[in-house]
Amino acid sequence: MSDTTATPDAAPAPAAGPKPLHGLPLVLLTIAVAFSTFMEILDMTIVNVAVPHIAGSLGVSSNEGTWAISSYALASAVMQPLTGWIAKRFGEVKTFCFSVALFVVFSMLCGLATSMPMLVVFRLLQGAGSGPMVALSLSLLLASYPKEKQGIALAMWAMTVVVAPIFGPILGGYLTDNFSWPWIFYINVPVGAAAGVVTWSILRTRETKIVRAPIDSVGLFLLVIGVGCLQFMLDNGNDHDWFASPLILTLGLIALVALTFLIIWELTAKHPVVDLSLFARRNFAVGVTALSLGMLGFFGITVVFPLWLQTTLGYTATWAGLATAPVGILAFLMSPIIGKNIQRLELRAVVTFAFIVFAFTSFWFSTFNSGASFATLVLPRFVMGIGIACFFIPLNQIFLSGLRPDQIAGASGLANFCRTLASSVSTAITVTLWQHRGEAHHASLTEYVNPASPAAMAYVQKLQGMGLHGQPQLTVLDQVVNREALTLAVNDVFWTCGILFLALIPILWLAKPPFGNAGGAAGH
Repeated sequence: MSDTTATPDAAPAPAAGPKPLHGLPLVLLTIAVAFSTFMEILDMTIVNVAVPHIAGSLGVSSNEGTWAISSYALASAVMQPLTGWIAKRFGEVKTFCFSVALFVVFSMLCGLATSMPMLVVFRLLQGAGSGPMVALSLSLLLASYPKEKQGIALAMWAMTVVVAPIFGPILGGYLTDNFSWPWIFYINVPVGAAAGVVTWSILRTRETKIVRAPIDSVGLFLLVIGVGCLQFMLDNGNDHDWFASPLILTLGLIALVALTFLIIWELTAKHPVVDLSLFARRNFAVGVTALSLGMLGFFGITVVFPLWLQTTLGYTATWAGLATAPVGILAFLMSPIIGKNIQRLELRAVVTFAFIVFAFTSFWFSTFNSGASFATLVLPRFVMGIGIACFFIPLNQIFLSGLRPDQIAGASGLANFCRTLASSVSTAITVTLWQHRGEAHHASLTEYVNPASPAAMAYVQKLQGMGLHGQPQLTVLDQVVNREALTLAVNDVFWTCGILFLALIPILWLAKPPFGNAGGAAGH
């Protein structure tokens, strides 16, 4: 009955539960969970560089090829906030292992796809199947680690979540250039299968409490419609000139109405499919807000930087990936240190430091010109890595602080959804801002190309000396103006992100210590 089904949400955490793991089982579980999470997040970006190859192979335009990206993101975004409800109904261990199995099967089918509609359907199913994986991986790790080592568990998890999207384009470029595009999907199969088998063999006797709550069909319907329309709008808005397009305008209105009704419905529903009451907790609300808005700036730079390198400076996909990747080096080295000392640190100060590093490197990026060398471009990306570990790990600890073990999966799923949505919003905003600022700079720079400008005339004479006259000469001039306009525009984007990072610092200090309890393995 309704009273009994609601009990786990209302009751305090049970005193006794499975004891933390130690030794080899803990090491194997950590590797298995880390790799499955890595592959799931990697799949969000690994396809990006392969789109032209996929489109060419399946006989569609590059624009249609991007459906391979947006279909996965759309299905994943819908499933992430459902994680808590699914995990309570079927158990966290079963849900995670089933999710990994679906990911493996549909990865294989994506590689075997022979037409674009086929690939889009399999990518949708791959995204839907793997949606709960990331949130549950954190919940299972925290529940398996001894209390004093939970910071390390959080660090291991954060490393995979941060490093995977950075290495996606490099691995995707390498596999596509040296093998063929299906291999970006086939690579998931052995890794995912091994991770699933190891996780199930270690955790099958440690299943979480199952709650047979009735299905909130209204909430589920509003969530699928609202998030689906919003994600589709964000993925395709830029190609359709945003709200000038009736399609994008309609999607935006449907998303607004559905999500507004979803929030009202979920706050009053007896068994909500998404537990929005978590936002009533100050630390969860502050932590998730800071994480999402921080992600907005961080992901914006990560998207626009390689795009500028490829479209404006003539970098190949692989070299653009190599210029972007050094951000992962210091993040990888710093994460275990932050994780190990997380109980001793003032977490708000650590995240403040992260935002200062992000702001400093963003302003540094905004000083680049089109003649910047590879080494010049790589250095701020390398320094930015210090901030990543100081950003992700403490914020996860802040928003999970004080939650019961049975709330971790739902909280992590909701936070993960907000982070993913922030990444989509970030891509939409920064790419549009870059293009619009590029057009504005192009118009203002063109005014200086006239007979009264000594520099312009000197350049024209130089072109004439190379035998360029008439239309070819104008084409070269336009290319130069365009390159400089897009470089000035990318500087504007970096500057805006820097301001955002500084503006976020006061929000952090609304969180209230202590942040010691990240839920999960409650003092066994």
